[in-house]
Amino acid sequence: MSVDWAIYLTVWAFIAANVASPGPNVLNTITTAMGSGRTAGLWSAWAVGVGVSLWCIGMALGVAALFALVPVAEKLMRLVGAGLLIWFASRYLRAAYHGFHKRPMSLVGVAGLSRRAAFLRSLSVNALNPKALTTWLFVLSIFPVARAGAFDVFLLGLGTAVVATVIHVIYALVFSTPTAARAYLRAAPVINLVVGVFFMTVASKLLLSVIS
Repeated sequence: MSVDWAIYLTVWAFIAANVASPGPNVLNTITTAMGSGRTAGLWSAWAVGVGVSLWCIGMALGVAALFALVPVAEKLMRLVGAGLLIWFASRYLRAAYHGFHKRPMSLVGVAGLSRRAAFLRSLSVNALNPKALTTWLFVLSIFPVARAGAFDVFLLGLGTAVVATVIHVIYALVFSTPTAARAYLRAAPVINLVVGVFFMTVASKLLLSVIS
């Protein structure tokens, strides 16, 4: 393994914060579990893990090829990553601000989904979620894909898939009732605030590493 464990842990912590915060994938898992039951919710959760691993492998291979052709792109990618992270943070902080000043949204369960339908629905939400692309652009701005081997990329994908799947499995198991879902939505502003501050802190460290 040619990548330091600290980098893996940083990436997985970022992925965990991003995956756990309110967004299309989280709301899809919750509404699927609410309307179609825990089994459908679990299949939705597993699809998130599959989708995350596909994004990881595809983006890692593409960015590695780019760095091989244009070496200076690695430093530029780190600047892009810092910018994206600041953008992420601003969105979460703005969502937290609005959440504290508005009533929490209501959710309607998606009924009648089979395991297969729930899996495919979740996979499509993951594939079409614009946050996924920007998430992986940031991840690969701090993960050294230029010197990473096949095992490093495999481990990165496996770890992120496990993190995403576990979080969504918890959502599917816990938030399969309207009461639990409403409690989560009430806590959403606090979650967004914590994630926003965390992302801004990481962005500051990344910028310092680029200019130092």
